[in-house]
Amino acid sequence: MNPTDHIVQQKNPLAMDAAEFAEAGHKLVDKIAAFLQALSNQPVTTGEQPSQVRAVLGNNKLPVHGTSADVLIDEATELLFNHSLFNSHPNFWGYITASATPIGALADMLAAAVNPNVGAYILSPMATEIEKQTIQWLAEFIGYSASGGLFVSGGNMANFIGFLAARKAKAVWDIRKEGLNIQEENNYPGKRLLIYCSKETHTWIQKAADVSGLGTNAIRWIDVNKEQQMNTEKLNLQILEDLRKGYTPFLVVGTAGSVSTGAVDSLAEIGRTCRQFNLWFHVDGAYGAPAAALPEYAEVFKGLSEADSVALDPHKWLYSPLEAGCILVRNAQHLVDAFSFHPEYYNFDGNAEDPGTNYFDYGIQNSRGFRALKVWMGIR
Repeated sequence: MNPTDHIVQQKNPLAMDAAEFAEAGHKLVDKIAAFLQALSNQPVTTGEQPSQVRAVLGNNKLPVHGTSADVLIDEATELLFNHSLFNSHPNFWGYITASATPIGALADMLAAAVNPNVGAYILSPMATEIEKQTIQWLAEFIGYSASGGLFVSGGNMANFIGFLAARKAKAVWDIRKEGLNIQEENNYPGKRLLIYCSKETHTWIQKAADVSGLGTNAIRWIDVNKEQQMNTEKLNLQILEDLRKGYTPFLVVGTAGSVSTGAVDSLAEIGRTCRQFNLWFHVDGAYGAPAAALPEYAEVFKGLSEADSVALDPHKWLYSPLEAGCILVRNAQHLVDAFSFHPEYYNFDGNAEDPGTNYFDYGIQNSRGFRALKVWMGIR
């Protein structure tokens, strides 16, 4: 007698066999298809107050007993289809969130099924290569020469990754090792790192200055002209003044599509300033960068190709489901320099002759979902 024969194998309540999954999946897809078909006949939103939404959601206690997938799908779709704001509605005109493509929704389902961790190549070989390919496609689409990049949650994080790459590349000491303390302890020359952007720049810059430890007073807000573009003459004067004071300018942010008016800064002029003073040139194109693909706007985006880094959001003009932000960099080594650590327990080096890309070296996250698939499928 096998000593394990007496053990009763209980079914995992989270598991589904192929038939159960197919039945639940077909039901969900049918409901989503019907929802999309009828969406234009519904209101954009019910406008319910938070207390009303909470009342519909009901019991806030942790469930003790399980619920079947069939019932859960009915409940979840009813809650979401009848008590949401629909940014895919043809009459949704608020903010700049785009409608999500149906192929993107299916891509998210496929990505979740395979569930690759796109942090290390060995954990996500095909997903990693699809992300690399999609990054190159996005760069080519906007006329930018990128040697690498990274998918992130959205514009704030894409810009923040570019910000941190700039800080590492342009600090005149080992800022990753010494941090900001070395400035006061050693009376370091150029003791204050400074950032330059127009007064129309999105508030991500304040978050980045704050979280990075530089503080929001490190931001030099440059006046705009009548076209709501950064006044580059005032930019140059401010940089010269700060250099005379012994500070260290390191980053200029050009905006390619401001949130308030859609203005695009004079990127070519900003690029010349950055080359003159050896500063990092970052373009916040989270809103407007895809418009660079239009021949009739080539002059408006002239200079974009000279940036050290560009942020853009496929979940805006490219209609990818949330979340899908992307940072592109001219030199991918700058991301590695800014984020890579290799402790003993990271054994992801792979084949020395044909190494894969480990995206945990390129940004803040180690565990990373497969955001690129919905963009890749949408582009195709």
